[in-house]
Amino acid sequence: MKKFFQEFKADIKFKSAGPGQKLKESVGEKAHKEKPNQPAPRPPRQGPTNEAQMAAAAALARLEQKQSRAWGPTSQDTIRNQVRKELQAEATVSGSPEAPGTNVVSEPREEGSAHLAVPGVYFTCPLTGATLRKDQRDACIKEAILLHFSTDPVAASIMKIYTFNKDQDRVKLGVDTIAKGQVWLSCCYLEQEAQRGRVGSLGCAPLTFSTYPRYLDNIHLHPEEEKYRKIKLQNKVFQERINCLEGTHEFFEAIGFQKVLLPAQDQEDPEEFYVLSETTLAQPQSLERHKEQLLAAEPVRAKLDRQRRVFQPSPLASQFELPGDFFNLTAEEIKREQRLRSEAVERLSVLRTKAMREKEEQRGLRKYNYTLLRVRLPDGCLLQGTFYARERLGAVYGFVREALQSDWLPFELLASGGQKLSEDENLALNECGLVPSALLTFSWDMAVLEDIKAAGAEPDSILKPELLSAIEKLL
Repeated sequence: MKKFFQEFKADIKFKSAGPGQKLKESVGEKAHKEKPNQPAPRPPRQGPTNEAQMAAAAALARLEQKQSRAWGPTSQDTIRNQVRKELQAEATVSGSPEAPGTNVVSEPREEGSAHLAVPGVYFTCPLTGATLRKDQRDACIKEAILLHFSTDPVAASIMKIYTFNKDQDRVKLGVDTIAKGQVWLSCCYLEQEAQRGRVGSLGCAPLTFSTYPRYLDNIHLHPEEEKYRKIKLQNKVFQERINCLEGTHEFFEAIGFQKVLLPAQDQEDPEEFYVLSETTLAQPQSLERHKEQLLAAEPVRAKLDRQRRVFQPSPLASQFELPGDFFNLTAEEIKREQRLRSEAVERLSVLRTKAMREKEEQRGLRKYNYTLLRVRLPDGCLLQGTFYARERLGAVYGFVREALQSDWLPFELLASGGQKLSEDENLALNECGLVPSALLTFSWDMAVLEDIKAAGAEPDSILKPELLSAIEKLL
């Protein structure tokens, strides 16, 4: 029995010892033998560097932001609070409660850099032809208008009325009052009264009861009546419609009116009037010409300088380094963007259709005011120009056509991916996704291309010689 138990214990010890173990060898001896064969202990692991910690924090923040977007707020109050916080944060960064952020990109390239695709956005004064920067155009145009008084005071005063006064609705009201105001003001007045419920519909209302003046028209229609040659400066209509506009006094004086003091009824002190001179009254055609000139005028605006340039074939054609002028917003544009962002509070709280979402996506393209386009020609040369982001495709076709030797030949412009941009489509450049920069491809009309190949008279370059003489290397 004793031998049986010894064999049984030996069998258990053998099974529990594992492979490579002798029955007479203890576990401690085996561990002592295997200990020299174990690898050396690893040194303690060092903590992450500062750069690694910053990268991890940024990744975690992006992950949390994606998760918050995925789930999003569920109640309208939460949505409103979230949008208000974002607006306040943007306003705080910009330093103004009405300006959320003026730059689309955080670090635009400084102007004057050798690698900028264009030095900036420039304009041309239509009066002097001077090239102006974006922040110089208004002051230079006003100065040019004031200088124009010495040569043509009538035209200068009209330009001052339309350009110096920003509220164009008020300008139209004042101009119509000066030139042909009676019928227009009567309709406007009746429309307001109809909305207030004081008169019937506009179609049934009479159009002859208004007593608003139409100064120049009355003089032209009734040259023999003296009362129409005088304009009372303290008249309520004159004060509300005309006196508040810059340039109106200069216009009256330029066309022949003179300020005089005349006695007033039931008053001891005389009142100031504009009185038409006899010399001007003897030339009714001149007065009528000035009236038509006033009605047909428009504000004087600086024209965008295309800054047309031609480059040699380059693999860098699709790379654009734009200055900050392509992204910076003016104070008025900032306020408009702030208003659009504030409207997001209400939009996020209602269900939106697909059409509404597409419309908002197009509105997001309005943050670009300008775009830089390059057109790759068949010989590889590049034609570059600056455009407004809201200009139509026809402006690009006209720009390219002006640079061609054979400007009468039909051609096509293709966007990236071979998308054809039709000149007949009334689409803006930002609606086509051509902002803030894009590379287009020039292609002859297929029928014209076949004729050119058949004639064997394909020119070395399709651009005008004066443009090729100023060709540059794209850096």
